Amino acid sequence: MTSSDSAQQGPSDRKAPAKDPWDLPDVSGLVVGVLGGTGPQGKGLALRFARAGQKVIIGSRAAERARSAADELGHGVEGADNAEAARRSDIVIVAVPWDGHARTLESLRADLSGKLVVDCVNPLGFDKKGAYALRPEEGSAAEQAAALLPDSRVTAAFHHLSAVLLLDPAVERIDTDVMVLGEERADVETVQALAGRVPGMRGVFAGRLRNAHQVESLVANLISVNRRYKAHAGLRVTDV
Repeated sequence: MTSSDSAQQGPSDRKAPAKDPWDLPDVSGLVVGVLGGTGPQGKGLALRFARAGQKVIIGSRAAERARSAADELGHGVEGADNAEAARRSDIVIVAVPWDGHARTLESLRADLSGKLVVDCVNPLGFDKKGAYALRPEEGSAAEQAAALLPDSRVTAAFHHLSAVLLLDPAVERIDTDVMVLGEERADVETVQALAGRVPGMRGVFAGRLRNAHQVESLVANLISVNRRYKAHAGLRVTDV
Protein backbone atom coordinates (compact mmCIF):
# COMPACT_ATOMS: atom_id res chain seq x y z
CA MET A 1 0.00 0.00 0.00
CA THR A 2 1.40 3.44 -0.96
CA SER A 3 1.42 6.41 1.35
CA SER A 4 -1.28 8.03 -0.77
CA ASP A 5 -3.47 4.91 -0.40
CA SER A 6 -2.97 5.06 3.34
CA ALA A 7 -3.87 8.74 3.38
CA GLN A 8 -7.11 8.00 1.55
CA GLN A 9 -8.27 5.42 4.09
CA GLY A 10 -11.18 6.57 6.19
CA PRO A 11 -11.54 5.92 9.92
CA SER A 12 -13.81 2.93 9.23
CA ASP A 13 -11.07 1.28 7.11
CA ARG A 14 -8.52 1.22 9.91
CA LYS A 15 -8.44 -1.83 12.12
CA ALA A 16 -9.16 -1.09 15.77
CA PRO A 17 -6.36 -1.97 18.16
CA ALA A 18 -6.75 -5.27 19.98
CA LYS A 19 -8.49 -4.94 23.30
CA ASP A 20 -6.34 -5.36 26.38
CA PRO A 21 -7.53 -8.69 27.89
CA TRP A 22 -7.03 -7.26 31.38
CA ASP A 23 -9.20 -4.21 30.72
CA LEU A 24 -12.12 -5.33 32.87
CA PRO A 25 -15.34 -3.51 33.81
CA ASP A 26 -16.15 -1.88 37.13
CA VAL A 27 -18.46 -4.29 38.98
CA SER A 28 -18.33 -2.65 42.39
CA GLY A 29 -21.96 -1.55 42.20
CA LEU A 30 -23.42 -4.93 41.26
CA VAL A 31 -25.45 -6.99 43.72
CA VAL A 32 -24.16 -10.55 44.13
CA GLY A 33 -26.56 -13.34 45.05
CA VAL A 34 -25.28 -16.70 46.27
CA LEU A 35 -27.68 -19.63 45.94
CA GLY A 36 -26.66 -22.28 48.42
CA GLY A 37 -25.09 -19.53 50.45
CA THR A 38 -25.49 -21.38 53.75
CA GLY A 39 -23.05 -24.13 52.71
CA PRO A 40 -19.29 -23.73 53.26
CA GLN A 41 -18.40 -22.74 49.68
CA GLY A 42 -21.30 -20.37 49.22
CA LYS A 43 -20.87 -18.80 52.62
CA GLY A 44 -17.14 -18.37 52.02
CA LEU A 45 -17.69 -16.64 48.67
CA ALA A 46 -20.35 -14.41 50.21
CA LEU A 47 -17.93 -13.38 52.97
CA ARG A 48 -15.10 -12.56 50.57
CA PHE A 49 -17.24 -10.48 48.22
CA ALA A 50 -18.88 -8.64 51.10
CA ARG A 51 -15.48 -7.87 52.62
CA ALA A 52 -14.45 -6.50 49.21
CA GLY A 53 -17.38 -4.08 49.29
CA GLN A 54 -19.99 -5.88 47.16
CA LYS A 55 -23.62 -5.96 48.21
CA VAL A 56 -24.30 -9.67 48.85
CA ILE A 57 -27.53 -11.60 49.34
CA ILE A 58 -27.37 -15.21 50.54
CA GLY A 59 -30.08 -17.51 49.22
CA SER A 60 -31.36 -20.73 50.73
CA ARG A 61 -34.45 -22.89 50.44
CA ALA A 62 -35.34 -21.61 53.93
CA ALA A 63 -35.23 -17.83 54.26
CA GLU A 64 -34.72 -18.00 58.02
CA ARG A 65 -31.66 -20.19 57.58
CA ALA A 66 -30.26 -17.70 55.06
CA ARG A 67 -30.86 -14.77 57.39
CA SER A 68 -29.11 -16.61 60.22
CA ALA A 69 -26.06 -17.26 58.02
CA ALA A 70 -26.06 -13.63 56.86
CA ASP A 71 -26.12 -12.36 60.45
CA GLU A 72 -23.20 -14.65 61.23
CA LEU A 73 -21.14 -13.23 58.36
CA GLY A 74 -21.92 -9.55 58.93
CA HIS A 75 -20.48 -6.99 56.47
CA GLY A 76 -23.97 -6.04 55.36
CA VAL A 77 -24.80 -9.49 53.97
CA GLU A 78 -28.55 -10.16 53.70
CA GLY A 79 -30.40 -13.47 53.69
CA ALA A 80 -33.48 -14.48 51.72
CA ASP A 81 -35.03 -17.50 50.09
CA ASN A 82 -33.44 -18.54 46.80
CA ALA A 83 -36.10 -16.94 44.63
CA GLU A 84 -35.84 -13.53 46.30
CA ALA A 85 -32.04 -13.65 46.25
CA ALA A 86 -32.12 -14.40 42.52
CA ARG A 87 -34.59 -11.62 41.72
CA ARG A 88 -32.70 -8.96 43.70
CA SER A 89 -29.23 -9.76 42.35
CA ASP A 90 -27.35 -8.73 39.22
CA ILE A 91 -24.94 -11.68 39.35
CA VAL A 92 -26.12 -14.98 40.80
CA ILE A 93 -23.60 -17.59 41.93
CA VAL A 94 -24.87 -21.17 42.04
CA ALA A 95 -23.15 -22.98 44.93
CA VAL A 96 -25.73 -25.66 45.72
CA PRO A 97 -24.87 -29.36 46.23
CA TRP A 98 -24.62 -31.32 42.98
CA ASP A 99 -27.49 -33.64 43.86
CA GLY A 100 -29.84 -30.65 44.09
CA HIS A 101 -28.40 -28.68 41.17
CA ALA A 102 -30.95 -29.45 38.45
CA ARG A 103 -33.95 -29.32 40.78
CA THR A 104 -32.94 -25.93 42.20
CA LEU A 105 -32.32 -24.33 38.82
CA GLU A 106 -35.53 -25.67 37.31
CA SER A 107 -37.51 -24.12 40.15
CA LEU A 108 -35.79 -20.74 39.67
CA ARG A 109 -35.90 -20.46 35.88
CA ALA A 110 -38.22 -17.45 35.89
CA ASP A 111 -36.40 -15.72 38.74
CA LEU A 112 -33.05 -16.14 36.95
CA SER A 113 -34.31 -14.92 33.58
CA GLY A 114 -32.01 -12.21 32.22
CA LYS A 115 -29.48 -12.70 35.02
CA LEU A 116 -25.77 -13.38 34.75
CA VAL A 117 -25.44 -16.81 36.38
CA VAL A 118 -22.09 -18.16 37.62
CA ASP A 119 -22.10 -21.91 38.18
CA CYS A 120 -19.40 -23.17 40.56
CA VAL A 121 -20.81 -26.64 41.21
CA ASN A 122 -18.50 -29.64 40.92
CA PRO A 123 -20.17 -32.97 40.06
CA LEU A 124 -18.17 -35.38 42.21
CA GLY A 125 -18.54 -38.85 43.64
CA PHE A 126 -16.73 -40.30 46.63
CA ASP A 127 -15.71 -43.82 47.54
CA LYS A 128 -12.96 -45.48 49.57
CA LYS A 129 -10.41 -44.41 46.94
CA GLY A 130 -11.36 -40.76 47.31
CA ALA A 131 -13.05 -38.19 45.11
CA TYR A 132 -13.74 -38.76 41.43
CA ALA A 133 -15.43 -36.75 38.68
CA LEU A 134 -18.95 -37.46 37.46
CA ARG A 135 -20.00 -36.75 33.87
CA PRO A 136 -23.46 -35.17 33.64
CA GLU A 137 -25.56 -36.00 30.61
CA GLU A 138 -25.17 -32.41 29.37
CA GLY A 139 -21.38 -32.62 29.73
CA SER A 140 -20.87 -30.55 32.88
CA ALA A 141 -22.76 -28.79 35.64
CA ALA A 142 -22.35 -25.50 33.78
CA GLU A 143 -23.78 -26.94 30.57
CA GLN A 144 -26.65 -28.41 32.54
CA ALA A 145 -27.31 -24.95 33.96
CA ALA A 146 -27.25 -23.43 30.46
CA ALA A 147 -29.73 -26.03 29.24
CA LEU A 148 -32.08 -25.44 32.17
CA LEU A 149 -31.81 -21.63 32.05
CA PRO A 150 -32.26 -20.65 28.38
CA ASP A 151 -33.11 -17.05 29.29
CA SER A 152 -30.04 -16.56 31.54
CA ARG A 153 -26.41 -15.83 30.65
CA VAL A 154 -24.55 -18.77 32.15
CA THR A 155 -20.85 -18.77 32.98
CA ALA A 156 -18.69 -21.06 35.12
CA ALA A 157 -16.13 -20.03 37.75
CA PHE A 158 -14.94 -20.31 41.37
CA HIS A 159 -14.57 -24.11 41.31
CA HIS A 160 -11.10 -24.47 42.83
CA LEU A 161 -11.37 -22.40 46.01
CA SER A 162 -10.86 -23.73 49.51
CA ALA A 163 -13.90 -23.09 51.69
CA VAL A 164 -11.62 -23.31 54.72
CA LEU A 165 -9.53 -20.37 53.50
CA LEU A 166 -12.54 -18.39 52.31
CA LEU A 167 -14.16 -18.61 55.74
CA ASP A 168 -11.04 -17.93 57.79
CA PRO A 169 -11.20 -14.26 58.89
CA ALA A 170 -7.45 -14.29 59.58
CA VAL A 171 -6.69 -14.97 55.89
CA GLU A 172 -6.42 -11.57 54.21
CA ARG A 173 -5.56 -12.76 50.69
CA ILE A 174 -6.84 -15.68 48.62
CA ASP A 175 -3.80 -16.21 46.40
CA THR A 176 -5.25 -18.16 43.49
CA ASP A 177 -6.46 -17.85 39.92
CA VAL A 178 -10.10 -18.46 39.01
CA MET A 179 -10.81 -20.18 35.70
CA VAL A 180 -13.76 -18.40 34.05
CA LEU A 181 -15.70 -19.98 31.18
CA GLY A 182 -18.57 -18.62 29.12
CA GLU A 183 -20.01 -17.89 25.71
CA GLU A 184 -19.98 -14.08 25.72
CA ARG A 185 -16.83 -12.08 26.30
CA ALA A 186 -18.63 -9.33 28.20
CA ASP A 187 -20.12 -11.83 30.64
CA VAL A 188 -16.79 -13.57 31.18
CA GLU A 189 -15.06 -10.25 31.80
CA THR A 190 -17.69 -9.27 34.36
CA VAL A 191 -17.01 -12.48 36.28
CA GLN A 192 -13.25 -11.98 35.95
CA ALA A 193 -13.66 -8.50 37.39
CA LEU A 194 -15.73 -9.87 40.27
CA ALA A 195 -13.01 -12.41 41.07
CA GLY A 196 -10.46 -9.60 41.02
CA ARG A 197 -12.33 -7.76 43.76
CA VAL A 198 -10.98 -10.29 46.28
CA PRO A 199 -7.38 -9.52 47.31
CA GLY A 200 -4.98 -12.04 45.79
CA MET A 201 -7.57 -13.51 43.43
CA ARG A 202 -7.51 -13.18 39.64
CA GLY A 203 -10.04 -14.29 37.02
CA VAL A 204 -8.58 -15.91 33.88
CA PHE A 205 -10.56 -16.73 30.73
CA ALA A 206 -10.45 -20.52 30.22
CA GLY A 207 -12.69 -21.17 27.22
CA ARG A 208 -16.30 -21.83 26.35
CA LEU A 209 -18.76 -23.78 28.46
CA ARG A 210 -17.99 -26.94 26.50
CA ASN A 211 -14.65 -26.94 28.35
CA ALA A 212 -16.26 -26.76 31.80
CA HIS A 213 -16.13 -30.51 32.51
CA GLN A 214 -12.38 -30.68 32.89
CA VAL A 215 -12.35 -27.56 35.07
CA GLU A 216 -15.02 -29.02 37.35
CA SER A 217 -13.29 -32.41 37.38
CA LEU A 218 -9.95 -30.96 38.47
CA VAL A 219 -11.42 -30.45 41.92
CA ALA A 220 -11.12 -34.21 42.47
CA ASN A 221 -7.37 -33.88 41.90
CA LEU A 222 -7.12 -30.94 44.27
CA ILE A 223 -8.93 -32.89 46.96
CA SER A 224 -6.31 -35.63 46.57
CA VAL A 225 -3.53 -33.04 46.82
CA ASN A 226 -5.05 -31.53 49.93
CA ARG A 227 -5.46 -34.86 51.66
CA ARG A 228 -1.92 -36.00 50.95
CA TYR A 229 -0.20 -32.74 51.85
CA LYS A 230 -2.68 -31.44 54.44
CA ALA A 231 -3.04 -28.27 52.39
CA HIS A 232 -5.65 -25.99 50.85
CA ALA A 233 -4.34 -26.06 47.29
CA GLY A 234 -5.45 -23.66 44.56
CA LEU A 235 -4.29 -22.87 41.03
CA ARG A 236 -2.00 -20.35 39.38
CA VAL A 237 -1.82 -19.88 35.60
CA THR A 238 1.67 -18.89 34.50
CA ASP A 239 2.77 -16.42 31.80
CA VAL A 240 -0.50 -14.47 31.57
